[in-house]
Amino acid sequence: MALIITDDCINCDVCEPECPNEAISPGEEIYVIDPNKCTECVGHYNEPQCQQVCPVDCIPLDPDHVETEDELMDKYRKLTGNAA
Repeated sequence: MALIITDDCINCDVCEPECPNEAISPGEEIYVIDPNKCTECVGHYNEPQCQQVCPVDCIPLDPDHVETEDELMDKYRKLTGNAA
């Protein structure tokens, strides 16, 4: 499942540089996460790094992009070129 940034975002700029997949970018009003690039840090870290640094806890799971751990790992492999 990808993550999503809610309207509670304060645009503090701490999440964007933490994303190893470059899935986070500035949106029109708040930061946004590209669900095609978000792996919840699977393959890189044990926990989503953006959630760890967010001071307002505004990065929950995106119910519109449900993925299993295996699907997230497959996405990680495709994004990084690391074949299984």
